[in-house]
Amino acid sequence: MKRDRLHLRAPGNWMNDPNGFIYFQGKYHLFYQYFPYAPVWGTMHWGHAVSEDLVHWEHLGTALFPTKAYDQNGVFSGSGLEKDGKLYLYYSAVKYLETDEENIHVAYQDRYETSQAMIVSEDGYHFDNWKDKRRIVPVISDKEIGDRTHTRDPKVWRDGDTYYMALGSTYEEQKGRVLFYRSKDANEWEYVNQCRAEGFGRILECPDLFQVSGSYVFIGSPMYAAEDGLEYAHHAMCALAKFRSLDCEMGLLSKSRLVDYGMDLYAPQTNVDKEGRRVMIGWMRMPEAVVKEGEEPWIGMMSLPRVVEVVDGHIYFRVHPEVDRYFEDEVPLGELYAGKRAVIKRPALRRPVCGKEGQEDAGQACDDVPYRLRTELWEGGELNIGGYRLWREGDIVKADRSQVYRGLTGYRLTGSTPKLGGRCELDIFIDGNLIEVFVNGGQYVLSHVVYGLGDEIEGHIEHVYVGK
Repeated sequence: MKRDRLHLRAPGNWMNDPNGFIYFQGKYHLFYQYFPYAPVWGTMHWGHAVSEDLVHWEHLGTALFPTKAYDQNGVFSGSGLEKDGKLYLYYSAVKYLETDEENIHVAYQDRYETSQAMIVSEDGYHFDNWKDKRRIVPVISDKEIGDRTHTRDPKVWRDGDTYYMALGSTYEEQKGRVLFYRSKDANEWEYVNQCRAEGFGRILECPDLFQVSGSYVFIGSPMYAAEDGLEYAHHAMCALAKFRSLDCEMGLLSKSRLVDYGMDLYAPQTNVDKEGRRVMIGWMRMPEAVVKEGEEPWIGMMSLPRVVEVVDGHIYFRVHPEVDRYFEDEVPLGELYAGKRAVIKRPALRRPVCGKEGQEDAGQACDDVPYRLRTELWEGGELNIGGYRLWREGDIVKADRSQVYRGLTGYRLTGSTPKLGGRCELDIFIDGNLIEVFVNGGQYVLSHVVYGLGDEIEGHIEHVYVGK
């Protein structure tokens, strides 16, 4: 069985949104949108992976797949909930109204309808896709309530003795909105209310509402939030919110901002870890598949797990403690270079053997061991990580990946944070095709997918760590 370290990657072919993320019966379960036949988007299934620590992942194959008339063209995104010792999974069920004759995995002229469905598992590992599915929210016919096509991604949670569901939707494909449903038993659902707000784009996907330290945080993924001619005009956003459970009235208390300023991260989902911390994982979008000799081509991977906190009205996305533990092994700088500015050869950071007790982890070569760089970046200072550039200018961290994106055009090659307030401490994670930069303990995060990353690191580095 394939195993991943640090970042969950497609086990071959296609991966997108995280689904059903939950800590259940001693394991973290993460499902994901999965097309198992080619490294392209197609009829959605749910892939399944488990972990004991959010760092080491084991792929378990396909969990959910189309079997019903209402989900025959896709088991789209959704969430997980524990109830009475069982795992409840909620998802959007898609049925095409007309199929493209040249590709049955695509709806002709985007003509399809969406309803909401659920399935229950006794143990979190076995799912009877024929007997245990049932539809809980039919296709919406009243456009004042929701959209029959673009209403999807149920996020379900419990508060007291009541269950709540948030759905992403749109009004006439011009204004994004969130729909709220309520239930007493997590089975039978009634529509209650909706919220439309600036920053929801034309269609809102993957809504998530939760409390952290007494503050409500809303995370969503508005489509067509930035129409600048580039791919990925859809972005994950966050904002402080207010929510009244009595009638499901929600409003935003702050202007929404990016979850990640690299703008590759999309469709994040949160839940609580075994210690009760609110943790987020998001899908890192990739423009082309990774092809290596002897491996099945794959496309799509997940971000690091990030702890969500609110401090003085600001939403932080911090490195999870389990990731800290994974990078306990610090490389003495004296073994790498002398002086404040030098060139580090990445092979010096590599371990000769991967895995525990000399056993190589399946699915990841020894020369792919991830590493971590920590430093403070001064105004005008710059780092070059194998062709990926980071620098500080005008109290802003800026990044440029144009040298490690294989000449791909039509995609955003740069990124930058808002102003930092005078301090710029960087915590950088490098792992094959992904670089994640945590600024000032998660004040902002800037992550980029990369291709063809070089071995040399140039610039001022204070601490270097390798993964276990």
